[in-house]
Amino acid sequence: MTHPPLLVMSGIDKAFAGVSALRGAALSVAAGEVHALIGQNGAGKSTLLKILTGAYRRDAGTVRLDGRDVNFSTPLQAQQAGIATIYQEVNLVRLQSVAENVMLGHETRRFGLIDWRGTRARAADVLRGMGIELDVTRPLGSYSLALQQMVAIARALVLNARLVVMDEPTSSLDDHEVERLFTVIRQLQAQGVAVIFVSHRLDELYAVCTHITVMRDGQTVYQGELGPLSRLNLVSSMLGRQEQELAVAGQTGFERGTPGDETLLTVEDLRAAPHLHGVSLSVRRGEVTGLAGLLGSGRSETARAIFAADPSSGTVTLGGQAGRWTNPAQAIRAGLAFCGEDRKHDGIIPEWSVRENLTLALLPHLTRAGIVRRDEQSRVVTEFIRRLDIRCAGEEQPIRELSGGNQQKVLLARWLCLNPDLLILDEPTRGIDVGAKRELQRLVSELAQDGLSVLMISSDLEELLEGCHRVTVLRDGHSVRTLSGDDLTEPNVLAAMAHDPASPVSVLPATAPHPHPGVPS
Repeated sequence: MTHPPLLVMSGIDKAFAGVSALRGAALSVAAGEVHALIGQNGAGKSTLLKILTGAYRRDAGTVRLDGRDVNFSTPLQAQQAGIATIYQEVNLVRLQSVAENVMLGHETRRFGLIDWRGTRARAADVLRGMGIELDVTRPLGSYSLALQQMVAIARALVLNARLVVMDEPTSSLDDHEVERLFTVIRQLQAQGVAVIFVSHRLDELYAVCTHITVMRDGQTVYQGELGPLSRLNLVSSMLGRQEQELAVAGQTGFERGTPGDETLLTVEDLRAAPHLHGVSLSVRRGEVTGLAGLLGSGRSETARAIFAADPSSGTVTLGGQAGRWTNPAQAIRAGLAFCGEDRKHDGIIPEWSVRENLTLALLPHLTRAGIVRRDEQSRVVTEFIRRLDIRCAGEEQPIRELSGGNQQKVLLARWLCLNPDLLILDEPTRGIDVGAKRELQRLVSELAQDGLSVLMISSDLEELLEGCHRVTVLRDGHSVRTLSGDDLTEPNVLAAMAHDPASPVSVLPATAPHPHPGVPS
């Protein structure tokens, strides 16, 4: 059944500091349609959606919702018109309870006062309808990022929206939770609710979307049904390259180089309740070592423990010396750098400029008598903007105005300017497009060839297989297998994740539990 257009955006222009972000962009979504919106970082997707939801004001163009011209000046106006938005980074209040987050502004009332029992019951019912059982009285921040994402989705359902915008909603979900989300999306579709679905995972697009809009360089370059469009067509439209070029590029892959024989990092029997129960791994100089595992396997917790962001026990050795750092500042001085998975809360400072964000960790080296040497700071920033091809209007542009991929490059530059020995990357390509992802993968490979050691966490198995010399698989807080060479295959990694009896699993040697040097056990 064909539904009439619910949303029509046409001729949308937007510029920041004289730099054009959108040029005549268009988007048309029908009621009951699941519509994919894709493009490289910097293509204009986020800007177009922020104009739709009232976060930005457009410079030109028209927006029609249900046949009426609209011009939202605030996100609240868009919400009141029936548009609910679920952002890539969870945008809720972590210190408040799950129930308060789900029902915020829509609490059940009795005699003019909030009926907390009814509010909690309603929140629990909405989550239960999504197949999720949670203690809705607990603070949201006490749950994993994946469950926080599902709470954000539940909040959108409470709004009874006619149009739901989902910006990378699956980025923190495991396969089971993704299927649960898709079930919810299909329920919305059956009710005539339109969904705009932003994702860089092509499998997800073909699984749940019916139509697609492709953006490139601030313009809409394709609109139509998704089904007839091949994946090569899709990537070609995003990148603006010929299919033959992409086929050749796909065969080329990355030149990973050969790491040295010297072991830089050794981790033995790392433990941190309640998530880590014995993780052992090693990284050689100039090597990219991957950490694979399902959600909850302990990947991020391992990275945080190595960086001393969380207390742990076990042995960490760096360059043949016992790691005696007890906090991140000491770890940085020892030669470690860490890019976390949640760049909004743990990485960028949104209102600060590219310059300020990029040089944050370097400030002690740029300061003389308490005053920052601006000329030296600008020299460093200019060098890394060029080296990493950070697309921005200039070093003074607020980082919040950059695309996700370019924000990630700024964070990477923040650590590279310290010249670390070991770079820990937790989901470095989460929520960025195919082109930016390949660019970052290539950059990591080049850094390793220059002698930098990298420990990389990724939920994207293909990314690990392509970019890593070795992969250590974690399961339930244990390291269960390390794969390299001909053994580093997708079936072997999956078997280790699932503990498939048909595939032998070799547990890494671990010493008896003893305290991490300098860290109370």
